[in-house]
Amino acid sequence: MQLPRWVVLSGIPVLTVSGLMILRANDDPAQSDAAQYAVSHPECSYFGSDHDKVTKAALKGVGRSLNNHPLSDLTTQVIRAMSYVPPGSPTYSYGESHQAGSIDSYIWADFQKNGITPAPPTTDWEFVRRVTLDLTGRIPTPAAVTAFVNDTTPTKRATYIETLLASPQWVDKWTMFYGDLFMNNTTKPSTGVTRFAQGRNALYSYIQNALVTAEPYNQVASDLISTADSNSYTNGPINFLIGSYVSTGPGSGQDTFDAETASVADTFLGITYVNCLLCHNGAGHLTQINLWGSNITRYQGWQLSSFMSHTAPPSHTPVNASNTNIYYWSLQDNTKGFTTDYALNTTSGNRPPRVAPAGCKSTQPCWFVPPQYIFNGDSAPSGTTYRAGLATQVTGDFQFARAAVNYLWAEFFGMGIVDPPDTFDLARLDPDNPPPAPWTMQPTNPALLNALATHFIQNGYNVKATMREIVNSQTYQLSSRYNGTWQATYEPYFARKYVRRLWAEEVYDAVAQSSGYQPAYTVVGFSDSGYAKPTYAMQLPDTTSPVSVIANSGDLNNMLTYFLRGNRDDQPRKQDGSILQALSLMNNPIVEMRTTVAAYGGNPVSPLIAQNMNQSNANLINTLYLTILSRMPTTAEVNTATTTLTTGTRNQAVQNLMWALYNKVDFVFNY
Repeated sequence: MQLPRWVVLSGIPVLTVSGLMILRANDDPAQSDAAQYAVSHPECSYFGSDHDKVTKAALKGVGRSLNNHPLSDLTTQVIRAMSYVPPGSPTYSYGESHQAGSIDSYIWADFQKNGITPAPPTTDWEFVRRVTLDLTGRIPTPAAVTAFVNDTTPTKRATYIETLLASPQWVDKWTMFYGDLFMNNTTKPSTGVTRFAQGRNALYSYIQNALVTAEPYNQVASDLISTADSNSYTNGPINFLIGSYVSTGPGSGQDTFDAETASVADTFLGITYVNCLLCHNGAGHLTQINLWGSNITRYQGWQLSSFMSHTAPPSHTPVNASNTNIYYWSLQDNTKGFTTDYALNTTSGNRPPRVAPAGCKSTQPCWFVPPQYIFNGDSAPSGTTYRAGLATQVTGDFQFARAAVNYLWAEFFGMGIVDPPDTFDLARLDPDNPPPAPWTMQPTNPALLNALATHFIQNGYNVKATMREIVNSQTYQLSSRYNGTWQATYEPYFARKYVRRLWAEEVYDAVAQSSGYQPAYTVVGFSDSGYAKPTYAMQLPDTTSPVSVIANSGDLNNMLTYFLRGNRDDQPRKQDGSILQALSLMNNPIVEMRTTVAAYGGNPVSPLIAQNMNQSNANLINTLYLTILSRMPTTAEVNTATTTLTTGTRNQAVQNLMWALYNKVDFVFNY
């Protein structure tokens, strides 16, 4: 867009003026501590891209302050930059007592114990946009906003939540979420493992169908851990463990067992440190990082990994014998060569040598490690495969439920009750058995975490039921605004709603939906394989496959990458900001073509502009704000926008106003 827009709209705080988009989530004062935090075995590859996550968790563990959480600082900045207090009042009033066992009963008990006054309740304007984005990844339509705000029914929030939970958009959002969690992609960049589009599609379809049919999450986990099949193109679940295949090194078989085990522990138990224990004893290596892990030996890690020892490393078969470069995978149990337990004295591979106890000979049982579940000492049950036994142990473990609900809580609140959400320390979870000094309790509210996990189990491992419980709570419905002085010591107690920068897919979808122009995109190996062409980015099957961009429709691939959608491997989805994000909203044809009165590069005039161009200034301003920002403008904003619309040509003025709204702080943040 032309530079004069900066002058015309200087009275409207836009992202690029506020500087918020270049605030990075890792600009955390605690990082100066983490950078100096000593760890044993620095040669371990684990202390690479995950170093910050691990050291943050460790600093919290020994009671060192991590106040001034980046989300807390960001929330303060966003609210200040918005300079906006929504009109209206909540449909309920706050009391000091809540139903025993509810989320709010645990949160308010902490408020009372620590003398914390929570933020005010969110208004209807704030709530309808927040919950729609959080549950569906879409902004609400103008009709939905006005209908909700004008509704005087006391139970309207709960009713609206049910509408969202029953929508196909909910399925889209959470298919993307669990696709991230299960690391579903066509090719894993860090190892080169290729599932091909067909394998990716099979796991995508499995996740999507599980959400549509309300498949219990324990069954989903069991399928992903234990399923065996000969064709990854037709069996979605086996693609999960295929992603853990280690193809390099003469010891790649056991490296694969270990990688599969680490993936299961991280994904379904929230325990990332199992990956460390499969290389070293916890003592020394995890002594200052994880109290539970510091007391676990590498041998115990091998016992857990032995549940994978009867599963042959994934093998592949060419789809066409004349082309061995395209193939499908097989994952089978108890095949030739894989009927013995985890072997020791294997000195090859990518991990340190697996050395048997002193004096052990190859003909003795000590040479092989039998399966034993590291968290309770149970061995593999008879009459089933080892992996099926592992699936039973994992899904029957209370930690499985704790990890599942904590992942969801972190998504709705920006940080987990245990945070980062896959850094659980099993020795610091029991409020009745607190850890020795200097260690502190790990969950910010252990009683709440246990209650949520219990409810999850009682509701048949239904993820939708947990979401319903969270978003109906008064805790979730607190405002991100705070009356009074916000204290850094309040941060662990969820006394206000933290803002979050929209996912990459949500940013694009909000532009597409509000403008009224939603082209259908082609994803190679997806759109030409019987799947409908996505019209929203949240419908894409993964975060790495290139989208075939329609002529002049904008650089969708780069836009999504700039907003840090990750690659479901060694680049996780991030909330960080960057100047590229601001420039994308300013200059990408995706935005430009939707804010023009004239046809742009063969594309139609922006439907939103075309339908409202002839309205009065007042109606036009209200319509644009309501459609793009899901709210009505303030008096100051009306005055600034009116000045804009009466300066220069109307065509240029309307374009300028609409472009500015896409670049405002509250467009790209959920607050």
